[in-house]
Amino acid sequence: MRKSSRLVLPIMILCGWLSSFSSYAQSGDAAVVDKFIAGRAEKEDGSEPEGIRKLITGDLNHDGVPDLAVLFTIEGQNGTNNYVQYLAVFLRKSGHLVYAAHMPVGGKNRRSMDLISIRDNVIFLDTTAYAKRDPSCCPTIKGKTRYALVRNKLTEIARR
Repeated sequence: MRKSSRLVLPIMILCGWLSSFSSYAQSGDAAVVDKFIAGRAEKEDGSEPEGIRKLITGDLNHDGVPDLAVLFTIEGQNGTNNYVQYLAVFLRKSGHLVYAAHMPVGGKNRRSMDLISIRDNVIFLDTTAYAKRDPSCCPTIKGKTRYALVRNKLTEIARR
């Protein structure tokens, strides 16, 4: 009984340390993403609406380490009612997220995007595009697209 209790305490301490390290890494990740998006919003004189940012992890640069894809929206540019959806990629280098690339992928009167997954180094998204008579609020044509990080740039692979 005593031998097992000697093992339990060090294991509990180690688990607690790993748990706090994990939450620290996650909060560090959030700070990197938050800072990037805040800078983008300031540059466009707009803001990011709360609660619609979407993040997915997966390997994007063929190194076997999970990276991060973020779909976010900036709205109200220069006081307008416009909005633009962006896809941004952050690579994990030495345990930290580092910004790699971003590009506009959707928005008002363009198309609406939904980040679905990362598989085989490719980002998969569902799309909803505008038919000729669709109002600005409500695109109706369902589709799919994929993006990959190619030479440090996001490249759309295929629209369907």
